[in-house]
Amino acid sequence: MNKIIFGALTASAVFLSAPAQAQRAPAAVIVSVNTDRIARECTACRAATTQIQNQQNTLRTRAQTLGQQLQTEGKPIQDAITALAGKNPDAALQARVTAFQTKQQNAERELQTGERNIQSTQAHVNQQIGVRLRTIISSIATARGANLAFDTASTLYAAPAIDVTDVVLAQLNQQLPAVSVTPLPQQPQPANPQGR
Repeated sequence: MNKIIFGALTASAVFLSAPAQAQRAPAAVIVSVNTDRIARECTACRAATTQIQNQQNTLRTRAQTLGQQLQTEGKPIQDAITALAGKNPDAALQARVTAFQTKQQNAERELQTGERNIQSTQAHVNQQIGVRLRTIISSIATARGANLAFDTASTLYAAPAIDVTDVVLAQLNQQLPAVSVTPLPQQPQPANPQGR
Protein backbone atom coordinates (compact mmCIF):
# COMPACT_ATOMS: atom_id res chain seq x y z
CA MET A 1 0.00 0.00 0.00
CA ASN A 2 2.81 2.43 0.87
CA LYS A 3 4.40 1.72 -2.51
CA ILE A 4 1.16 2.69 -4.28
CA ILE A 5 0.82 5.94 -2.34
CA PHE A 6 4.52 6.75 -2.77
CA GLY A 7 4.23 5.99 -6.50
CA ALA A 8 1.16 8.21 -6.81
CA LEU A 9 2.90 11.07 -4.97
CA THR A 10 5.98 10.70 -7.16
CA ALA A 11 3.85 10.73 -10.30
CA SER A 12 1.92 13.79 -9.18
CA ALA A 13 5.16 15.56 -8.30
CA VAL A 14 6.45 14.91 -11.81
CA PHE A 15 3.23 16.29 -13.37
CA LEU A 16 3.25 19.32 -11.08
CA SER A 17 6.89 20.16 -11.66
CA ALA A 18 6.66 19.98 -15.47
CA PRO A 19 4.36 23.05 -15.82
CA ALA A 20 6.29 24.83 -13.09
CA GLN A 21 9.53 24.39 -15.02
CA ALA A 22 7.91 25.62 -18.22
CA GLN A 23 6.62 28.76 -16.46
CA ARG A 24 9.72 29.46 -14.42
CA ALA A 25 10.51 33.17 -14.43
CA PRO A 26 13.65 34.82 -13.18
CA ALA A 27 13.69 35.61 -9.48
CA ALA A 28 12.40 39.08 -8.75
CA VAL A 29 15.02 41.61 -7.78
CA ILE A 30 13.18 44.63 -6.48
CA VAL A 31 13.86 48.28 -5.73
CA SER A 32 11.39 50.69 -4.17
CA VAL A 33 10.91 54.41 -4.67
CA ASN A 34 8.79 56.78 -2.58
CA THR A 35 7.30 59.05 -5.24
CA ASP A 36 5.33 61.06 -2.68
CA ARG A 37 8.61 62.06 -1.04
CA ILE A 38 10.17 62.87 -4.40
CA ALA A 39 7.17 65.07 -5.30
CA ARG A 40 7.58 66.95 -2.00
CA GLU A 41 11.36 67.29 -2.05
CA CYS A 42 12.67 67.51 -5.60
CA THR A 43 13.94 70.96 -6.53
CA ALA A 44 11.92 71.26 -9.75
CA CYS A 45 8.80 69.91 -8.03
CA ARG A 46 8.92 72.46 -5.22
CA ALA A 47 9.58 75.37 -7.57
CA ALA A 48 6.78 74.32 -9.91
CA THR A 49 4.36 73.80 -7.01
CA THR A 50 5.09 77.31 -5.73
CA GLN A 51 4.50 78.84 -9.16
CA ILE A 52 1.26 76.89 -9.69
CA GLN A 53 0.02 77.91 -6.24
CA ASN A 54 0.77 81.54 -7.15
CA GLN A 55 -1.25 81.12 -10.36
CA GLN A 56 -4.14 79.63 -8.35
CA ASN A 57 -4.00 82.50 -5.86
CA THR A 58 -4.00 85.03 -8.69
CA LEU A 59 -7.00 83.35 -10.30
CA ARG A 60 -8.82 83.21 -6.95
CA THR A 61 -8.19 86.93 -6.42
CA ARG A 62 -9.38 87.67 -9.95
CA ALA A 63 -12.56 85.65 -9.32
CA GLN A 64 -13.25 87.66 -6.15
CA THR A 65 -12.65 90.94 -7.97
CA LEU A 66 -14.94 89.98 -10.85
CA GLY A 67 -17.59 88.78 -8.39
CA GLN A 68 -17.52 92.06 -6.50
CA GLN A 69 -17.65 94.08 -9.72
CA LEU A 70 -20.60 92.09 -11.01
CA GLN A 71 -22.41 92.33 -7.70
CA THR A 72 -21.89 96.10 -7.56
CA GLU A 73 -23.07 96.54 -11.15
CA GLY A 74 -25.88 94.03 -10.92
CA LYS A 75 -27.57 95.36 -7.78
CA PRO A 76 -28.91 98.58 -9.31
CA ILE A 77 -30.15 96.61 -12.33
CA GLN A 78 -31.92 94.13 -10.08
CA ASP A 79 -33.37 96.99 -8.01
CA ALA A 80 -34.71 98.62 -11.20
CA ILE A 81 -36.30 95.35 -12.31
CA THR A 82 -37.84 94.82 -8.86
CA ALA A 83 -39.24 98.38 -8.89
CA LEU A 84 -41.13 97.58 -12.10
CA ALA A 85 -43.28 95.14 -10.10
CA GLY A 86 -43.71 92.75 -13.01
CA LYS A 87 -43.99 95.36 -15.76
CA ASN A 88 -41.82 95.04 -18.86
CA PRO A 89 -38.55 96.97 -18.71
CA ASP A 90 -37.95 99.77 -21.18
CA ALA A 91 -35.31 99.53 -23.92
CA ALA A 92 -32.63 101.23 -21.82
CA LEU A 93 -33.05 98.77 -18.94
CA GLN A 94 -33.13 95.84 -21.35
CA ALA A 95 -29.85 97.07 -22.83
CA ARG A 96 -28.32 97.29 -19.34
CA VAL A 97 -29.48 93.73 -18.57
CA THR A 98 -28.04 92.43 -21.85
CA ALA A 99 -24.72 94.22 -21.26
CA PHE A 100 -24.59 92.85 -17.72
CA GLN A 101 -25.27 89.30 -18.90
CA THR A 102 -22.48 89.64 -21.45
CA LYS A 103 -20.09 90.76 -18.69
CA GLN A 104 -21.12 87.75 -16.58
CA GLN A 105 -20.49 85.36 -19.46
CA ASN A 106 -17.11 86.98 -20.20
CA ALA A 107 -16.12 86.70 -16.54
CA GLU A 108 -17.11 83.02 -16.47
CA ARG A 109 -15.13 82.36 -19.65
CA GLU A 110 -12.09 84.17 -18.27
CA LEU A 111 -12.15 82.12 -15.06
CA GLN A 112 -12.74 78.85 -16.91
CA THR A 113 -9.83 79.60 -19.23
CA GLY A 114 -7.63 80.41 -16.25
CA GLU A 115 -8.59 77.14 -14.55
CA ARG A 116 -7.93 75.13 -17.72
CA ASN A 117 -4.52 76.80 -18.06
CA ILE A 118 -3.61 75.89 -14.49
CA GLN A 119 -4.71 72.28 -15.01
CA SER A 120 -2.77 72.12 -18.27
CA THR A 121 0.28 73.62 -16.56
CA GLN A 122 0.10 71.00 -13.79
CA ALA A 123 -0.21 68.25 -16.39
CA HIS A 124 2.81 69.65 -18.28
CA VAL A 125 4.89 69.75 -15.08
CA ASN A 126 3.85 66.19 -14.19
CA GLN A 127 4.70 65.03 -17.70
CA GLN A 128 8.19 66.53 -17.64
CA ILE A 129 9.01 65.14 -14.21
CA GLY A 130 7.40 61.76 -14.96
CA VAL A 131 9.40 61.20 -18.14
CA ARG A 132 12.69 61.99 -16.42
CA LEU A 133 11.74 60.06 -13.28
CA ARG A 134 10.93 56.87 -15.24
CA THR A 135 14.27 57.10 -17.07
CA ILE A 136 16.20 57.58 -13.82
CA ILE A 137 14.38 54.77 -12.00
CA SER A 138 14.94 52.42 -14.92
CA SER A 139 18.63 53.28 -15.03
CA ILE A 140 19.10 52.79 -11.28
CA ALA A 141 17.13 49.54 -11.28
CA THR A 142 19.22 48.19 -14.14
CA ALA A 143 22.46 49.23 -12.44
CA ARG A 144 21.39 47.33 -9.31
CA GLY A 145 20.28 44.28 -11.26
CA ALA A 146 16.63 44.85 -10.39
CA ASN A 147 13.84 43.72 -12.67
CA LEU A 148 11.03 45.39 -10.74
CA ALA A 149 10.59 48.86 -9.24
CA PHE A 150 7.55 49.80 -7.21
CA ASP A 151 6.21 52.86 -5.46
CA THR A 152 6.33 52.62 -1.68
CA ALA A 153 3.54 55.19 -1.44
CA SER A 154 1.04 52.39 -2.01
CA THR A 155 2.88 49.60 -0.20
CA LEU A 156 2.33 48.30 3.31
CA TYR A 157 5.93 47.31 3.90
CA ALA A 158 9.24 47.48 2.07
CA ALA A 159 12.64 46.73 3.56
CA PRO A 160 14.80 49.86 3.75
CA ALA A 161 17.61 48.01 1.96
CA ILE A 162 15.68 48.05 -1.34
CA ASP A 163 14.70 51.73 -1.13
CA VAL A 164 16.49 53.82 -3.78
CA THR A 165 14.55 57.04 -3.19
CA ASP A 166 17.62 59.02 -2.07
CA VAL A 167 19.56 58.05 -5.20
CA VAL A 168 16.59 58.79 -7.48
CA LEU A 169 16.01 62.16 -5.79
CA ALA A 170 19.68 63.15 -6.11
CA GLN A 171 19.78 62.24 -9.80
CA LEU A 172 16.45 63.96 -10.50
CA ASN A 173 17.67 67.17 -8.85
CA GLN A 174 20.88 66.99 -10.87
CA GLN A 175 19.32 66.11 -14.22
CA LEU A 176 16.14 68.20 -13.95
CA PRO A 177 16.77 71.27 -11.79
CA ALA A 178 13.77 73.10 -13.29
CA VAL A 179 10.76 72.46 -15.50
CA SER A 180 8.67 74.63 -17.76
CA VAL A 181 5.71 75.90 -15.76
CA THR A 182 3.51 76.59 -18.75
CA PRO A 183 0.43 74.91 -20.20
CA LEU A 184 0.94 71.81 -22.32
CA PRO A 185 2.03 72.67 -25.84
CA GLN A 186 -0.95 72.62 -28.17
CA GLN A 187 -0.91 69.87 -30.75
CA PRO A 188 -1.66 71.07 -34.27
CA GLN A 189 -5.17 70.15 -35.33
CA PRO A 190 -5.30 67.91 -38.39
CA ALA A 191 -6.70 69.67 -41.40
CA ASN A 192 -10.18 68.49 -42.25
CA PRO A 193 -10.46 67.69 -45.91
CA GLN A 194 -13.16 69.69 -47.60
CA GLY A 195 -16.28 67.84 -48.76
CA ARG A 196 -15.79 65.42 -51.60
